[in-house]
Amino acid sequence: MLFKLSIRNMRKSIKDYMIYFMTLVLGVAVFYVFNSLESQQAMLSISNDTREIVALITEMINYVSVFVSIILGFLIVYANNFLIKRRKKEFGVYMTLGMGKKNISVILLVETILIGLLSLVIGLIIGIFASQLTSIIVAKMFSADMSHYQFVYSSAATFKSILYFGIIYLIVMVFNMISIGRYQLIDLLQAHRKNESIKTKNLGICVLLFLISVGMLAFAYYQVTQVFNGSQIELLGQMILVGCVGTFLLFYSLSGFILRVVQMNKGHYLKGLNCFVLRQMNATINTTVVSISIICLLQFFTICILSTAFAINETIKKDLRDLNPVDVSITSYVSMNEGIQGNESDVFDVLNKVDITSADFSEYTFANVYNANVYMKDSLAPIVDEIHDSFPYLQLDDAEETFMSVSDYNKIAKQFGNEQIELANNQYAAICDYDNMKNLRDKSLSKGTPITINGQSLVPKYDHCIYGFVVNSASHMNMGIIVVPDQFVMNMELRAMHFNADYAGDQEHTKLMEERFRTLEENGDLAYTVYSRIAMAENATGLTALFVFIGLYLGIIFLISGAAILALKQLSESSDNVERYKILRKIGTSERMINHSLFVQIGIFFAMPLSLACIHSIFGIQVANKLLALFNQNDMLAPIAITAIFIIMIYGSYFVITYLGSRSIIKEDSMV
Repeated sequence: MLFKLSIRNMRKSIKDYMIYFMTLVLGVAVFYVFNSLESQQAMLSISNDTREIVALITEMINYVSVFVSIILGFLIVYANNFLIKRRKKEFGVYMTLGMGKKNISVILLVETILIGLLSLVIGLIIGIFASQLTSIIVAKMFSADMSHYQFVYSSAATFKSILYFGIIYLIVMVFNMISIGRYQLIDLLQAHRKNESIKTKNLGICVLLFLISVGMLAFAYYQVTQVFNGSQIELLGQMILVGCVGTFLLFYSLSGFILRVVQMNKGHYLKGLNCFVLRQMNATINTTVVSISIICLLQFFTICILSTAFAINETIKKDLRDLNPVDVSITSYVSMNEGIQGNESDVFDVLNKVDITSADFSEYTFANVYNANVYMKDSLAPIVDEIHDSFPYLQLDDAEETFMSVSDYNKIAKQFGNEQIELANNQYAAICDYDNMKNLRDKSLSKGTPITINGQSLVPKYDHCIYGFVVNSASHMNMGIIVVPDQFVMNMELRAMHFNADYAGDQEHTKLMEERFRTLEENGDLAYTVYSRIAMAENATGLTALFVFIGLYLGIIFLISGAAILALKQLSESSDNVERYKILRKIGTSERMINHSLFVQIGIFFAMPLSLACIHSIFGIQVANKLLALFNQNDMLAPIAITAIFIIMIYGSYFVITYLGSRSIIKEDSMV
């Protein structure tokens, strides 16, 4: 009997359960997709190095999944709480008819199990099919062989999904039994008549709280733009805390402040159904403030996480194209290999061990870099104090400058397709591609800062750094190389040697060369650092994939969580306020006006947290840029655009479904 009653209740309350059920399904599907990466067939034909990267991504996702399951657990419990409140009157009727709390708990238990099983099955089915698309994306990212691709099912991801969500559903069951046990009959029957009151009704208090919140947020924004430099992690924590408290106080004060102001403006307050919408907001103001604050922060983290992940992806791809102009670069430091003399034989004596000769290269160059007992405190003397502020951990007294002859630099510049330079006997130039350091060097060069080598003073030829580098690199990390006339390096101390080359032959020969270089590294015979374009592309792709997958995983979960909380809240409110809409129809209010008021009400609740989250994100992305200065990321337009598409698709879908569901509830229930 109780089982049949549970089935009937689920059919009757399908509109109430729709968002709840959809969220469960999406949660399971997303969870399965990201936990099935390791098992996807497309990865079977990738290199061992790439396989290690995939294993790292999988391990990180395992850790993130624990955090995600906690977020989803709170979300599901929160959603279930609203559904329980929605059905208080129904439970009161059951108790009036003689049904005990134990039987009501059994009904909820059956419903939870049925919904849990159904959401798991449907979510897993969607996840299994969606993972096939993910496998194709992964294969494209890692250039995997798709010729033997097959449909794949991950038993490990399925087990993990069932385990994690089974625990969550168990918690929901316990929560339901505790909730039913605490309810009194009179509270259940009168639940739909209770309105939540505004605790802070005094306009002066609301204004004061508003000013305090604005001050806190302004302080946090100021810290981001003027104080934070990317290395003060403790300051970052303080800014986040101040921002969170400021967000809550802002919404808390605005709830009372705006309502009071609108009420004083009779012309606007009495226009159309504005007064009705205002009263609707007034009825649930307390829980609304808490919900909107949480949702705002979730959306803020979503925007920052997704934008940063996509930004890193775009930056790394661009850097791979710009920073790897040759097939392979080899660097040997004297400190690691004291036997080097800075000539061709140093390299080929080692390369010959794996049958690599000069004939294997279509073009190659050698270039040496030197030390001259010149330190950054000397070359950047006019702006030493500013450097201490920008790079507090950089010891200028110990940071020795690196020198290169102009002829060596021009050989590399010609090979890389860069502009060559000419220097007089008393001139020098600086090469740099790390933006933060380049800006500092530009300031020093603009002041004509001289350097002294062996008692002879050199002045800068240019008032700025030449943007460039001398070896393959994964990111813009050249802090500066000083180019001087050839005669000045003759008596300098050899620091390192750079070898840049392009492979001769076709793709098969390129593949063979990569294998031979890898063999040298694996055998430990190479006292040189190798920067292969292909190997660096693989590593960079792995790093990109890590950020993108983790960013998407967390971003989608945060986005779903925030949207689901709002949707469930509004659907619950619509169900509770059916009687009010009946009254509106009785006094002659058109269906169009009712639908418009409902649209405005839901739109306000969806827009408020997103609006402030967007403002927060303007400054949050600046923090991300400073933290990611390593990647020289400046253009955030494309990543923000991609993030906006995700938000519009998911957040917008929840808004539309919520509006349509609420409209259906107030229309159908009003006809009863």
